[in-house]
Amino acid sequence: MQKKQSKKQGEQGKQGERFISLLPCLIALASGILMGLTVAPVGAWLLAWVALAPLWVLVVTSAKRKNQSPPALFWGIGYHGVALSWITGIHPMTWLGVPWLPSLLITLFCWGFISVFGGVFVAIWAAVMVRLNGQKPWLRILIGTAVWCGLESLWSAGPLWWSSLAYTQSPHNLLILHLGQLSGPNTVTAAIAAINGLIAEGWMNRLRAASRREDAKISSASWQFVNKYWVIATGLLITLHLIGFILYSRPIAQLPEAALKVGIVQGNIPNRLLRSSEGFRRAQENYTNGYLTLADQGVDAVLTPEGALPIFQRNLMQTTLVSAVKEKGIVAWIGAFGERGDSYTISLFTFNSKGEIVSRYDKSKLVPLGEYIPFEEILGGIVQRLSPLEAHQVAGSANQIFDTPFGRAIASICYESAFPEQFRRQAAAGGQFIVSSSNDAHYTASMPFQHHAQDIMRAIETDRWSARATNTGYSGFIDPHGRTLWISGYNTYETHAETIYRRQTQTLYVRWGDWLTPLLLISSGGAWLLIQLGHSKKITD
Repeated sequence: MQKKQSKKQGEQGKQGERFISLLPCLIALASGILMGLTVAPVGAWLLAWVALAPLWVLVVTSAKRKNQSPPALFWGIGYHGVALSWITGIHPMTWLGVPWLPSLLITLFCWGFISVFGGVFVAIWAAVMVRLNGQKPWLRILIGTAVWCGLESLWSAGPLWWSSLAYTQSPHNLLILHLGQLSGPNTVTAAIAAINGLIAEGWMNRLRAASRREDAKISSASWQFVNKYWVIATGLLITLHLIGFILYSRPIAQLPEAALKVGIVQGNIPNRLLRSSEGFRRAQENYTNGYLTLADQGVDAVLTPEGALPIFQRNLMQTTLVSAVKEKGIVAWIGAFGERGDSYTISLFTFNSKGEIVSRYDKSKLVPLGEYIPFEEILGGIVQRLSPLEAHQVAGSANQIFDTPFGRAIASICYESAFPEQFRRQAAAGGQFIVSSSNDAHYTASMPFQHHAQDIMRAIETDRWSARATNTGYSGFIDPHGRTLWISGYNTYETHAETIYRRQTQTLYVRWGDWLTPLLLISSGGAWLLIQLGHSKKITD
């Protein structure tokens, strides 16, 4: 009997040990999920200021100093998995000829791959942080913030990018988003990382103080709740929002000569129809009627979504939409397909008042696993091509400019909204306003709302007015302070006109780019090196 009880207790003990060993991963996963809830559809943006702190504590305090990748990996999977869950909206892809079950497998693979890929970057951050356990808390905060910003910069330079910590604040916290005018989105990311680090260091300091008091047998009543790290975190949070408020409060010049009345047509053509003759007929009808409606309202130009007319450039002149442009003499930006040899591009064409193409912008950031397969030699046999066209899609040049009859514009097609450098470069080259053309019809409503949030950040960072046209929603107009002047419904056919203003201002970010991240990396690396040299000198002495 005693042996059975002992055996049972032993099994329970092993289960308890297994649970304890898994607890860090579960805590990391939960806090990552909380960070994922900051964006649409939940939009609990306040959680971003605390959701990284649990992982920070786990990384620094865990007894297993050299094995922090699993908890950090789970945090990254939790965050990116929840934030990017809209990608499951591509299923089912039967309209592309993909059977239901393979479609489900492809969707799950895409979702899992992107989530794990994001988790790897968090694991790299944790691997750096775990080696700073013996360092001073202020240095951990400085290095932790610098490394996180550096990794986001590295990640955004590649093809798989979307969920920066900065976009957890868009569109709700416009004050903090104005820090993007100083050094881009990494300014906001640095603020979030530093605040979380201060909260985490304050919590660990509190635990250490409690442990010392317990060892000294001092009453817990003397254990003060407030500590210096939380005071600094509160002060920093308030100060950063005050800076954002000052930037937000600056008046926007609206000179009559800079005014531009832009109309948007949201065609609402389901992607499953775009390959059919019926879909093309509806596209021509909806966009032509929308153009004529807006032309009668006295607009200066009409913007259509990405791939509004799913045909090649050589066939555009025969469309009713271009005929309407020739008749009404109102400039139109039409989304269609450009040609480059045997390949094609997703393009936005400027038609002048005579119905002639005077400029063209080719999408330079293609959607991974959708418009092309990254690491195609490895993944090509696993993930089928999702593009509805048989020709090979190629990216446009990275240094394009987009001149229009109204001056130079900043052009963006769909996925490019996630890449601030695209907008910064065009603004520095003289872009006076933003035209964003997109088609998010594959996905649920949370994706186009996140997409709108990305465009809000780009408008603030470049200090530009923005017109955003989508196929099924959400189309909208945004002012340089990130305020949405109008936003369309979802899965609706709509036309709307709004006056925007051309601007030639240049924010600090537009002029200098992301100068903060290199500064953080250099200063944190220099501080660490000085401390190491100081330790070496003491040992030598």
